[in-house]
Amino acid sequence: MPSSAVEHALAPSSATACRTTSIACWRCITSSDPLLALGRAGLLRPGDEYIHCTHLNEEAWRLIRDTGGHTSHSPPLEMAMAHGMPSIQEALDHGVRPSLSSDHGATLAQDFFTVMRSTFTLQHLQLFQRAFNGEQNLPPRLSPRDMLEFATIEGARCALLDRKVGTLTPGKEADIVMLQADRPNVWPLNNAPGVVVNLMNPSNVENVFIAGKVKKWRGSLVGIDVARVLRLAEEARDAVLRRADFKMNLLG
Repeated sequence: MPSSAVEHALAPSSATACRTTSIACWRCITSSDPLLALGRAGLLRPGDEYIHCTHLNEEAWRLIRDTGGHTSHSPPLEMAMAHGMPSIQEALDHGVRPSLSSDHGATLAQDFFTVMRSTFTLQHLQLFQRAFNGEQNLPPRLSPRDMLEFATIEGARCALLDRKVGTLTPGKEADIVMLQADRPNVWPLNNAPGVVVNLMNPSNVENVFIAGKVKKWRGSLVGIDVARVLRLAEEARDAVLRRADFKMNLLG
């Protein structure tokens, strides 16, 4: 992909089965012209999802806000894969409440504990550095509760699914994650949002319900042949390496 490209798809997303556009503002290094051109053409709509959003200028951010767009960010991946500085604060500065995404699991851990914690610590670091440099009237630091909202209801809004999922609300599907809070890595429990965001990891996930159906129970996946999944994953990896004629170095 050219470094200045903006991927865009103008067809409804099959994942959400509703009218939405996904626009990956991946690396608008030279300008935000591609995104602005879509705006001038009248192709941006309320509920459109903008992915990554690194290297956007003021006009592009105002366009996202004024057209009712939502943004999706993956700070760990954006930092590791040279997408640019994660734009969580830029979104907030322009009145856009961001959502979080793992993007993919090929290069980094995709669990949301990692994603939330990376976002939390990065935003705090940025504000601490600005204060150290003498800047006044800084925006507020994000809280663990903000991180939980970015990872749940804001993600649902970004996918136009907030009427169905995103909060534990009567009438919505029962998507529930139950976390063990009596383990040594989080005990004693002092503040629930802070513990989830700053101390927990996937081993704390005890039970999972999706639309009310049990998918994980007492720490074990339900209805999944884990040995088969692991075998298929390894076979797929080996096939890719053979086609690429690449020699893996397990300890390298």
